[in-house]
Amino acid sequence: MASSINLKIFKEFIKSSNFGGFLLFLCVLISLIIANSSLSDTLKSVLSYEFGVENSWIHLKYSTSMWINDGLMAIFFLLVGLEIKREIVEGELSSPKKAILPILAAMGGAIVPALIYICFNIGLDTSGGWGIPMATDIAFALAVISLLDKRIPISLKIFLAALAIVDDLIAILVIALFYSSGIDLVYLMYAGVGLGVLVLMNRLNVENPYLYLIPGIFIWYFVHHSGIHATIAGVLVAMTLPTNNTDQESPLERLEHALVKPVNFIIIPIFAFANTNITIYNEMLEGLTSPLGLGILLGLLVGKPIGIVLSSIICSRFGIGQLPEGSNLNHILGVGLLAGIGFTMSIFISNLSFNSEILIDEAKLAVLLTSLIAGVLGYLILRKSSKIN
Repeated sequence: MASSINLKIFKEFIKSSNFGGFLLFLCVLISLIIANSSLSDTLKSVLSYEFGVENSWIHLKYSTSMWINDGLMAIFFLLVGLEIKREIVEGELSSPKKAILPILAAMGGAIVPALIYICFNIGLDTSGGWGIPMATDIAFALAVISLLDKRIPISLKIFLAALAIVDDLIAILVIALFYSSGIDLVYLMYAGVGLGVLVLMNRLNVENPYLYLIPGIFIWYFVHHSGIHATIAGVLVAMTLPTNNTDQESPLERLEHALVKPVNFIIIPIFAFANTNITIYNEMLEGLTSPLGLGILLGLLVGKPIGIVLSSIICSRFGIGQLPEGSNLNHILGVGLLAGIGFTMSIFISNLSFNSEILIDEAKLAVLLTSLIAGVLGYLILRKSSKIN
C-alpha cells in the first residue's frame, strides 16, 4: 500500500512543473562533478566532436556543442516565440492596460543590470558581456514561485510570467542586434523568402502547425549562415503560426503544447549539461570578485530587483499601471529577486560574449552562484511576505 502511494506521488512529481527544475539542477550538478573529475577530458572531447554534412552545397558540419547551442536551442527559442505571440494576442500582453506594468518592469529589470555591469567593466576586455545580467530564466523563476503555491496571490505568478516573457523578448532583440557577427545579405534574403512562405501559409489558413516547421528548417539554415544567431530563426517561425483569442485551440497552441515537455525535460537539461561543465580552480573563484564576476553578481542580484521595483513604483504612483491584485512592494521585491535567476539565457549570452574559454567559464560560474542566491532570497522574501498578509 505504501509503495503504491509513493509511486503515485513520484508520478505526480514527474508530471508537475517542478520536475523540469529538478532535472535541470540534476544535470548541472552531474556536469560540474564530471568537469572536476578524471572524466573531464572525455566530456570535452565529446562536446568538441564534429559531425554533419559538408560539401560544396551544404555547410552543416559542427561540434556537438554547437549543434546543441545553435540547433537544439533554436527549438527552445521557437517555444519562447510561441509564448510571446500567445501572450500578445490573448494573454497578459494583449492590451496596453495589462501589458504596461510587466513591460516597464522588464525594461527596468534589463537596463539597470546592464548599467551596473558596464560600470564595473567599461574599457576592459570583458565589457562585451553587458547582456549577461539582463536575462531571466523563466522556467527556473516560475518553478521557484510555484513552490509557494497558494501562499501568494495568483496575480503575482501571472505578473512574473508576463515580465519574464517580455524579458525574453528583450534578450532576443539584444542577441539579434548586438551578439551577431557580420551580416551576409544573400543568406538573409533567402531567409526572408522562407519567412514570406510562412506568412503566405498563415494567410491561406494552413492549420497543421507541423507544416510550418518544414520551411522553418531552411530559415534556420539561412539565418545561421547570414551572421545573425541561428536561434533567432525559431522566434521568426513562431511569429507566423496562426492563433486566436477564442477557447478553440489554435495551431500555435497545439505546437506550443507539443513542445513544452520536450523542451523543458530534454533540450534545456541537455543545454545545461553541455554548458556547465566548468572545471573550477582557485583563479576562477578569485574571478568572482573581478569586474566580470561583480558585474554579473550585482547586476542580477541587485540590478534586477532595483529596476523592477522602481519601475513598478513609478507605474503605480503615476497611475500608469497597477500592482498585481493582492500584492505589495515586498512581493514585487521577491519577484525582482526571482527575475535575477539568469541561468539558461544568461549562460547562453555568456557563450556569445567572449572568445576566451576562461572568461566564459568565469561568467558561467558567476551566473550559477548568483542564480542560486537570487532564487533562495526571492523564495524567502515571498514566503515571509505571505505571512505578513
